Amino acid sequence: MSATFGGRTGRQGKLSQWLRGRRPKETAADDEGREALLLAAAGAGLPLAPAAHPAPGYRCSCDRVGCPTPARHPVSFAWQTQSTTDRAQIERWARHQPQANFITATGMVHDVLDVPLKAGREALDRLLGSGIEVGPVAESDDGRMLFFTLTRGTPEDEDEWWPCELDCHPETMDEHPGLRWHCRGSYVLVPPARLPGEDGRQVRWARGPEHPLPDPLSLLEVLTDACARHAGDESGHQAATWPPRH
Repeated sequence: MSATFGGRTGRQGKLSQWLRGRRPKETAADDEGREALLLAAAGAGLPLAPAAHPAPGYRCSCDRVGCPTPARHPVSFAWQTQSTTDRAQIERWARHQPQANFITATGMVHDVLDVPLKAGREALDRLLGSGIEVGPVAESDDGRMLFFTLTRGTPEDEDEWWPCELDCHPETMDEHPGLRWHCRGSYVLVPPARLPGEDGRQVRWARGPEHPLPDPLSLLEVLTDACARHAGDESGHQAATWPPRH
């Protein structure tokens, strides 16, 4: 579906102009632009569901005391079945919940390779310089870069799945510090999304959803090599199950 979206030159041109016109630290105050970006993501095949948003005092809109992932988690426990690409439903959510962030559920249509920002920027330059097809890429002001790829699909043998967790990897490969492979049972924030803080932190597209989703294995070697070189950049980086349970 991402390739089809990329062929809609009129909408793609308007989206690209809007993306270029935004300042990096600008908040998503433009409701029309916010809705356009969400519909673009859905049009590229990314299933969306509403998520929490920042509340005053570095808190989360869910009001859970000590929320471990403020403004970064779905609002419904049924987010996996709720996630959709239906345009009318996403428009209703966006208009009725104007402050909400949105997540996209991985492992259905797409996976996400989630790496430290410095490693991601280095890898992106190398990938583009080598002529490797790179799909949508998002940057998060909490220090991560998200590479959106095709999912590896549901294998006939369920034992072939590996869990989606911090520093996860297929059993046949070595461990890759700093890499999170979001597949079935996981999610990530989809731009535009706001993060807690008074400095306008957000998640935004570095490369928009008009770019076709690539095979994750075509990116993995360059990403893991960059992660290995920047392994020391994540002080306090701890292994934990992802996504956190709410």
